[in-house]
Amino acid sequence: MTHIPADRIAAIEARRDELQAMMSSGDLSSDKFVAVSKEYAELEPVAKAAGEVRRLRAEGKSLAHMIHDADAELRAMAEDELEQNRGNLEVAERALALALLPRDSADEKPAMLEIRAGTGGDEAALFAGDLLRMYQRYADERGWRVELISASPSEAGGYKEVIASVKGQSVFARLKFESGVHRVQRVPVTESGGRIHTSAATVAVLPEAEEVDVQIDEKDLRIDIYRSSGPGGQSVNTTDSAVRITHIPTGLVVIQQDEKSQHKNKAKALKVLRTRLYERERERLHSERAGARRSMVGSGDRSERIRTYNFPQGRVTDHRIGLTLHRLPEILEGQMDELIDALISEDEAERLASLEDAA
Repeated sequence: MTHIPADRIAAIEARRDELQAMMSSGDLSSDKFVAVSKEYAELEPVAKAAGEVRRLRAEGKSLAHMIHDADAELRAMAEDELEQNRGNLEVAERALALALLPRDSADEKPAMLEIRAGTGGDEAALFAGDLLRMYQRYADERGWRVELISASPSEAGGYKEVIASVKGQSVFARLKFESGVHRVQRVPVTESGGRIHTSAATVAVLPEAEEVDVQIDEKDLRIDIYRSSGPGGQSVNTTDSAVRITHIPTGLVVIQQDEKSQHKNKAKALKVLRTRLYERERERLHSERAGARRSMVGSGDRSERIRTYNFPQGRVTDHRIGLTLHRLPEILEGQMDELIDALISEDEAERLASLEDAA
């Protein structure tokens, strides 16, 4: 376990007290007060964890002196309490180390959820629809809001491709490990022989970018307007409302035609484009910072098979952490916390181990 030096703990608590005094002084401008309040809100739980470590360390030293006392009964009591103190201190040290881990600046952002049918034809499209419903139910459980940005339905049901915006507290932090290939094993409704088929869908979860995150120059865009078309090529709208935006420097292309309004389609297309540009920059920075050790959870490789949903056995297996849960119906109904908490815990353990290796 990473040992946090006493002087760092003192510095954390001192900074918390300094920020508290600044907010109470009444001397700050409104902008400065907002900035100080934000720093305080981020630091306060860290300082609380640091204070608990400091308290337990002091208590441990006191108990260590008591076990040398001449009184046998007092020694026995001190030994019992010291053992309990060591266990509590280990938990508190870990909590502080986790609080001090570098935070992903995107964790509190909304997320852009993209689901695409992969191998498996109609069955893959149906599975893509099942995944969308699973995430919608999970969002409902957590009080998040889901807005469909674009959808390409399959004639057999489900989706060839669907993009949704998910807004709420800590959305990206909870969903970011969902990116990758999701595989399903089940008997399709069209299969008369009862044979199990394997199909797949690809999920991508991107932090949704705001205008302040990505500046897009109008001259870097080529915007084409045309008439929307649906399955089989039939016209959906009688007006030219579909929008295709090409970002010339990167070659990224976004098409939006779900709305009847050209302006709404353009706004949605720009939101998707901004998010994809933001993710490209995040990936570039991540590649520059990445060391030899890569987290088995957080690689974000969308070609990697990450999870299998096996209907005959009623199980879900996450291959990255070797976790199997025999709760497939509940998970598909959005009860995903056990799965997601395990992924987050594994990522935290990996990052703590990396810190210890570097120490």
